[in-house]
Amino acid sequence: MPHPPVMGRVNWVGLYVLTGKETGRFIKVYGQTILAPVITTVLFYVVFAFALGGDKRMMGDVPYLAFLAPGLVMMSMAQNAFANTSSSIVISKIQGNIVDVLMPPLSAAELTAGYVIGGIARGLAVGAVSVACLLCFTSITVTNPFYVVYYALMGTAMLALMGIIGGVWAEKFDQLAAVQNFIVMPATFLSGTFYTADRLPGVWQTLCHVDPFFYMISGFRYGFVGASDGMLHIGLLYMAFVNILLTVAAYRLIASGYKLKA
Repeated sequence: MPHPPVMGRVNWVGLYVLTGKETGRFIKVYGQTILAPVITTVLFYVVFAFALGGDKRMMGDVPYLAFLAPGLVMMSMAQNAFANTSSSIVISKIQGNIVDVLMPPLSAAELTAGYVIGGIARGLAVGAVSVACLLCFTSITVTNPFYVVYYALMGTAMLALMGIIGGVWAEKFDQLAAVQNFIVMPATFLSGTFYTADRLPGVWQTLCHVDPFFYMISGFRYGFVGASDGMLHIGLLYMAFVNILLTVAAYRLIASGYKLKA
């Protein structure tokens, strides 16, 4: 007579299945989830390179186009990590099949991890394809792999966690769009993707240095061009601190069943 499976402290099988579900979602519609944001990234680059004369400009000692490319890639990675987790939760709530995720023997920590891993995977996929496409227009070299990997993981994890929080809170796509339009997008464009922070006046420069997106973009860019707009050691600690806070918040929301167990 077969013995029932015994789960340890972590339900690895359940976590694997949830992660596969989250990654499978965006892979099945890769034209919308990967190719579309890559095309947007390339179009941004082309506009700044040719229409706005970016090929003749410098950001300190770095050519503007070399300065711009990592920022665009990181911005696209972050936005798609947010989209993956937030849309997954909101769609499940609207369609009423969120129960299929809540009923299996998965803890709140395992649910949080599964969603975050799916968001990171989509962000990294978009980033890898974006870099491959931008290589057709400019040379991209990696000067410090640690910073590239660290900020790629921490940045996509941060936005994936924000997506979980936004997805749990939102009851319809209009509310989720409000989070995207009034929190994620402003923070993204205040991050120094297209400029250095010292070009901002007064209070805007202060806000930029408080924005975790700024350290995410600046640190990721440093891994490629060897130049940073912010203090590297502060960025490393700040990103870790923000991600810890977001992880606790996302975990507590899922554990409490807030707007999930109706």
